[in-house]
Amino acid sequence: MTIDVSTFVGGYPFRHVPHPDTDALLRVLDREEIDEAWVGHLPSVFYRDPTPGNRELLALLASKTKRLRPVPAVRPDWPRWAMTLRDAVNAGAPAVRAYPPQWGLGPHDASMRELAIAAGELGICLVLTVRFEDLRQRHALDVAGDLTAAAIRSLARAGDAVRLVVTAAGREMIEEVHWGLTPAEQERVLWDFSWIWGPPEDQLAKLFRTIGSRRFVFGSQWPLRLVQNPRANLDLLPDDVRDMPLAELNRAP
Repeated sequence: MTIDVSTFVGGYPFRHVPHPDTDALLRVLDREEIDEAWVGHLPSVFYRDPTPGNRELLALLASKTKRLRPVPAVRPDWPRWAMTLRDAVNAGAPAVRAYPPQWGLGPHDASMRELAIAAGELGICLVLTVRFEDLRQRHALDVAGDLTAAAIRSLARAGDAVRLVVTAAGREMIEEVHWGLTPAEQERVLWDFSWIWGPPEDQLAKLFRTIGSRRFVFGSQWPLRLVQNPRANLDLLPDDVRDMPLAELNRAP
């Protein structure tokens, strides 16, 4: 089964995004032969309180949850966040999302560590997003920086139950985080390769050889990026790593 762990529905405040709706996403999944997608609510990234966005997300996916799995946002410095987390689990969410840079939460924020541990103890992943746009493309009003390597390492070290899926990280960040963790901590972090280069740099192949393919999952960041990018990366892998398996998302990493 191929699962895209990083897709969104809804508009983006800093540029027009064509077809950010569930029907378009389902057509993309059919075309690319992807079985399932984990879906976040893109406008909620920039809400102070993501609760209304979570309600809208669940309503949009209500009739499509066999293939489109809701991934609500949980802001851990907000009142009643533990109830929001529990509601997400009860709604069948395979994971929850958090956006520390957009919410002004630093790399060693205690509430983020509490969220990572609580989500893991409930058997779901915490999805983090390093960036939504390249720095050179960002609107002047988009002042949130990238998620830092220090923030990811801090969460990976928070406890044995932690299960992180980090999306939109480049090769340099992946290597910086991975080699800065103990082997046990490395097992708590999975990476998508939506921002990893294929040929001629062959960054994905090099990461598979050094870090291991089982530390990676399929993710596209649709509709901000094309699903064809990570698909092409897999199709263009050299022969020595072409058949290496990705991580299994139906169990803890």
